[in-house]
Amino acid sequence: MTDLSADRAAGTSPVADDPDLVRARAGDDAAFDRLVAPLRRELHVHCYRMLGSAHDADDALQEALLRAWRGVERYAGRGSLRSWLYAIATRTCLDAVETRRRRALPVDLGPSSDRAVLDGVGRTEVAWLGPYPETGITGGPPGPHARYEQREAVELAFVAALQHLPGNQRAALLLFEVLGYSVAEIAAMMDTSTTSVNSALARARRIVAERVPAPMQQQTLRDIGDARLRQVVTAFTSAFERRDVDALVALLTEDVTWSMPPLAEWYTGLDAVTDFAARVPMARCPSWRHLPTSANGQPAVAFYLGADPAADHHGWSITVLTLRGERVAAITSFLGGDHLAAFGLPSSVAAR
Repeated sequence: MTDLSADRAAGTSPVADDPDLVRARAGDDAAFDRLVAPLRRELHVHCYRMLGSAHDADDALQEALLRAWRGVERYAGRGSLRSWLYAIATRTCLDAVETRRRRALPVDLGPSSDRAVLDGVGRTEVAWLGPYPETGITGGPPGPHARYEQREAVELAFVAALQHLPGNQRAALLLFEVLGYSVAEIAAMMDTSTTSVNSALARARRIVAERVPAPMQQQTLRDIGDARLRQVVTAFTSAFERRDVDALVALLTEDVTWSMPPLAEWYTGLDAVTDFAARVPMARCPSWRHLPTSANGQPAVAFYLGADPAADHHGWSITVLTLRGERVAAITSFLGGDHLAAFGLPSSVAAR
């Protein structure tokens, strides 16, 4: 890697006479693409944190890079290219927050159901929080103020909590505590005052502290260890494939929750979750297959449903597991085969 490539990978500023910067200012879009390529993935995950949807992040990043391309002549090369692009991406996301509905999970919409709802219908009018593939979780070197790990800052509970914040508070928290920018830098990026940034940070911290359980999943996963984690996930998927309710329940905490966006119904506590498991996935779904994956920095499973064990099985969900100790405290099944492609997974699996 050349020195310039290393600088770009770290997000530091190219010098003003960098050939690609000169070419980009002259209208060379290939040169611009080379400038921004090392930062695309971390900018995408920033847009996901802001908007709660990988699809919305796609749109926001495309718009942000278009704005950057149109304004590249105004980038003098004195400050960090990374900071310049984060400022544009953040403002683009703030514009989107103003015009789009807040992303939600079923728990945000109403109380849990005590008994299984057998014929639930997806709520298409709700903007649902979506899962994020493991391969997208990346980031440059954090600044001195960063408090969250990159993987912590994409966990389901954290991203769901962010959606309860106004856009300016969401942006301030991410820029300060995830990316490590200073208050002064954030004020410049958001075109506001340091007083406003400090106020937004204080309010955002209170709400996130109320909604994000401790310890976060990354610490829990480290405590469990990879070998034990694989055992828990294997036991979970085996229970599904055997349609063994007792084996599934043995893995769950007393206060476990199970939600399935886009269904509004959700369940909390062993009694309700057991009733749902026994009456719906274990009774009404003839045959299950699975592929292991990871989403939002957490263990996850792609489930496939077939008419019988000898038939092809088609994508049913990306199911994300939240653990407390060695037990499953939350099951979040993002229903629909359309989630699978982003995870590099097939839409169906052949019969065994």
